[in-house]
Amino acid sequence: MKKIFASFTVLLIIGLSPAQSQTDQDAFRYSRLSTGGTARSAALSGAFGALGGDFSTLASNPAGIGIYRVSEFSLTPTIYVEKTESKFLLGTQDDTKFNFNFGNIGLVYTKKLTNDQTSPGWKSWNFGFGYNRINNFHNRSYYEGFNDNNSLTNYFAENAAGLHPDDLDPFYEQLAWNTFLINNDSVQNYTAEAPNGQILQRRSQESRGAIGEMDFTFGGNFSNKFYLGGSLGFSTLRYVEESNYEEIDKNNLIDSLAAFEFNQNLNTRGVGFNFKFGAIYKINEWVRIGGAIHTPTWYSLHDDFSSEIKSRFDSGRTYQDESIGEFDYEMTTPFKAIGSIAFVFGKLGLLSADYEFSDLSGARIDATDVNFTETNSVIRKKYRESGMLRIGTEWRFANLSLRGGAAFTSSPMSSSYKVNGYDFTEVNYSGGIGIRDNHTYLDFGYVYHQSKEYFQAYSLSSETVPGVKNTMTAHSFLVTFGVKF
Repeated sequence: MKKIFASFTVLLIIGLSPAQSQTDQDAFRYSRLSTGGTARSAALSGAFGALGGDFSTLASNPAGIGIYRVSEFSLTPTIYVEKTESKFLLGTQDDTKFNFNFGNIGLVYTKKLTNDQTSPGWKSWNFGFGYNRINNFHNRSYYEGFNDNNSLTNYFAENAAGLHPDDLDPFYEQLAWNTFLINNDSVQNYTAEAPNGQILQRRSQESRGAIGEMDFTFGGNFSNKFYLGGSLGFSTLRYVEESNYEEIDKNNLIDSLAAFEFNQNLNTRGVGFNFKFGAIYKINEWVRIGGAIHTPTWYSLHDDFSSEIKSRFDSGRTYQDESIGEFDYEMTTPFKAIGSIAFVFGKLGLLSADYEFSDLSGARIDATDVNFTETNSVIRKKYRESGMLRIGTEWRFANLSLRGGAAFTSSPMSSSYKVNGYDFTEVNYSGGIGIRDNHTYLDFGYVYHQSKEYFQAYSLSSETVPGVKNTMTAHSFLVTFGVKF
């Protein structure tokens, strides 16, 4: 039987349990990118692969840099508002998060090679460098509901079965053991403090951070018909997540246990690099086609993470235990390919479309001293290829431009992991206006983003665990200031 009576213990673990934070969810989170960059690109939902001439193309199709005829500097401050509606059991709750950031800041320098625009040959070389924000992790959510079937303590007891207390996972079951949420007999047969549920469950979660990319791009214009470009991208990643899970014996239906909290914190930082290659070809003055290939991004990441359980019993006794860890590892995101077409109607307007293909099952996690074979196997089984279709249009009226767009991303989940209606598909709708003269411009953009996701706080082999259906909507307001010289 368990013989621990301390009311407070702290366990320090350095690199002992990397699986606490390095999972298939990390590969998913860091591989999917969002619409960002300049206000003009965002207003067209990023459908710029065959158009070029916008700083955002350095991160999508670097051949777009060859479209520039003059040098240019641009800066894009952005306001981001995200709301998550969570449906759990019979209740619905929501929460909101605000963020201010910069969608882009960058410079494109154009070196004109000739004044003859009619003869075949290279017309210009272009070099660009700067920052594009390519993912935003700011989110806040909350849910609660009364579970009359099971408890997180069942999960702890199930995972602990057959193990000596000293061999339990220090970030999960060992914390539950030290805070009396699970008990055992002499043959390591663990029992849960709330075996039949009858308990109020609630969870609050907040995340923040982003992926930004510094691109160094070189491209050229050949005969005003064929444009080539390549980018070396350096990514910076920061992700912070803080979650608080609680179970409360609200109706005094459980012997002994009154309530407990399970708090988890994760702070991930890292850098990565990738290469991008692209081309744009003008079939005629009306039609352009484009294509780009993105190598995987090779990340070097560092995690700091912690888990803490606080329990309270009807007797008045309280217990607390905490585990702290850190870990270094590598992650490889999937290869991507983009095909594009655009129709340009002189100075009146344009219509553009991109299709982006990626296969999330190709993501990998590795480390020098830990085997991630099981995690990578889960990635291969759980995820599949997916596509994103982006469509945008722009119409000009003298110095004023009106813009709109939409983007649709298919589910990256394998069929056996999909939950109907909450399968991680995404949709964007966007619009904006621009005011331009010969040397300066001011663009405004708006993006509405929605995704539906499914989340379970735990799972059990013998019975169904209720999940949370999250509908996340985000609003991005972008303003780009630009100067041509």
